[in-house]
Parts: sequence; structure tokens; C-alpha cells
Amino acid sequence: MLFIPATFANGLRIASLVLCCSACTATLPPGQTVRSAAVKAPPGAAAGTCWDTEIIPARIATLTQQEIISPAQTDANGLVVEPAVVRTVTRQVVTQPRQERWFETLCPAELSPDLLASLQRALSARGHYSGPVTGQRDRATKDAILKYQRRQGLESGTLSLENARKLGLISVAR
Repeated sequence: MLFIPATFANGLRIASLVLCCSACTATLPPGQTVRSAAVKAPPGAAAGTCWDTEIIPARIATLTQQEIISPAQTDANGLVVEPAVVRTVTRQVVTQPRQERWFETLCPAELSPDLLASLQRALSARGHYSGPVTGQRDRATKDAILKYQRRQGLESGTLSLENARKLGLISVAR
């Protein structure tokens, strides 16, 4: 049995982890960069503003139609000798394409525990939040934001700047 000191073994583990991680990183073609999800913004957004997107899924309708393969055969008097041969065709049609709608949000630095506690109280007063006022952005708070914003026409658990203003959390002019 081979004896390896603990410090040396730990060093080997760290070295192998670094090698594994470096082997898994993807290289990008020249001129392309990776943008962090926290730094996403629409084209032309003002510097220092924060944004998120609402994904509106495509609407798809299922259409069922009868197609004539061969028309009905009739005699000289117009009586049907052989009925038409038809087939039922069902296809899906995109009636509204998928959309990505940008909306301005509060920046992470603005989401202090005091502001989050005020948000929880504001949502509670409107019947959307029933949990304790913790000042934390937990699952119950995110669900309450989503519930409130759905009524405002926005399907997102990320508080929009517009809705933060409507709730009285921030001043109207920034």
C-alpha cells in the first residue's frame, strides 16, 4: 500500500479539479464575448439601468381541414355515382410568434432589506403577500410579486421599476 501525506493528497485533488474545470471551458470565436445574465439590457438602454425580460410564448392553433383527394363522380343526371374521397388534415399554425418584452427593474444595489420589507408590506396590503415581513427576497415574496404584476399585465417575478413606483417604493423621477 502506498502512503501519501494528507497535504500532498489535498494538493493533488485541487490540481485535478483545476485541470478538469479548465478542460470544460469553451473557447469563443474571435470577436465574440460572453455577457453575464446580470448585465442584460436592450439595445440603447441607458448606462446604469437594470433590465429583465418577459418571455411571451408563441400562440399555436390547431387547424383541422377536409381535403378532397378525388372529387365525386356523377352521372349525366347529376346523381352521385361515386362519392368524393376526402382526408382529414390536421396542422399547427403559429398565430402569434414568441416575443421577448424588455422592462426596466430596480438594480440589485437598490434591493436593500428595508426596501424588500416595504415591498412585502405593500404587497400584503393589496392581498398578494401573507408571509412574515423579513426583508428577504424569498419564494413567497417572488410569488407575491408575480401575482401582483400579473394584474398589471406583466408575467414576471422580478419587480419592474414601473410597478415599484405604483407601489410607492421609489420616487417617480430617477
